[in-house]
Amino acid sequence: MIVTLTINPAIDRILSVDRLAFEDRAYIKSTRESAGGRGINSSAVVHAFGGDTLAVLISGGDSGKRLESLLSDRGFPIAVVPIAHEIRTNFTITDRHGLTVNLNEIGPEMSRKEVLAVEQTVRRALDKATWLLVCGSIPPGVPAALYGKLIAMARRKKVRSLLHADGDPLREGIEARPTVVTPNQQEAERLLGRTLLTRTHYLEAAERIRSMGAESVALSLGSRGAVGAYADGLVEALPPRVDALCPIGAGDAMGAAYSWALDRKEDPVEALRWGVAAGTASARLAGMNFASLEQSREMYRQVEIRRVE
Repeated sequence: MIVTLTINPAIDRILSVDRLAFEDRAYIKSTRESAGGRGINSSAVVHAFGGDTLAVLISGGDSGKRLESLLSDRGFPIAVVPIAHEIRTNFTITDRHGLTVNLNEIGPEMSRKEVLAVEQTVRRALDKATWLLVCGSIPPGVPAALYGKLIAMARRKKVRSLLHADGDPLREGIEARPTVVTPNQQEAERLLGRTLLTRTHYLEAAERIRSMGAESVALSLGSRGAVGAYADGLVEALPPRVDALCPIGAGDAMGAAYSWALDRKEDPVEALRWGVAAGTASARLAGMNFASLEQSREMYRQVEIRRVE
């Protein structure tokens, strides 16, 4: 079973508009709500691919009740850790050309007791897990070291781990030696303190991040695919050119498909190919939706793998 943790979930409000332009009005064509958060998104993809998953998440207030209601018909089980405060609401605005704006609230203040309850819930879930995916931002009151602590816990239980985070949680999580870390380009730039502009930069960044403690790295580069860094070398996974309608969430699809593929005994390079396929196929969909297994399989056939000599 693939266990995901979303310690900062949200109600995602997705607004589709006719066009986004600076200092000009836009007209809303449609709006919808969904349960958001990187771990939740990852569980949704794993479930759609036919894998077993459990989504661990916090919930509080009226917005938390709404979140649980939205998750009730998603088809995969959840483990809810109650908190005192309302969970956040995020806004995604996208137009017909694929231009997207993402506006996120910081999240609720969590007490030490509530953080401990999250740790205990994850610990219990690990007894039946093959993977732990720790994903997304952390809300106020949560120590940056939490992700590293959970990754170390998973390692002791011989459960593989995936880390997708930013800032200090990413930096400290890597030191706990996750099985794979999946930063996007912006997260990698903040982690390394440098701008990544060229292919050489991407290759150097992936290898540098692996040297910081991760067993392997899948550096997500959006339409340019991904770079995988492993003990035996570097690999590029290059997708075909597509019209991206909404790239938000594509990185979540990549990480979920990567762990799903490894859980099915695929080798890491093929897992990277599946990850890029799922991310690319999801980016082609309007709004914030995730590609099905069939849509991802079709894209998988078109993803090119290149080993770096």
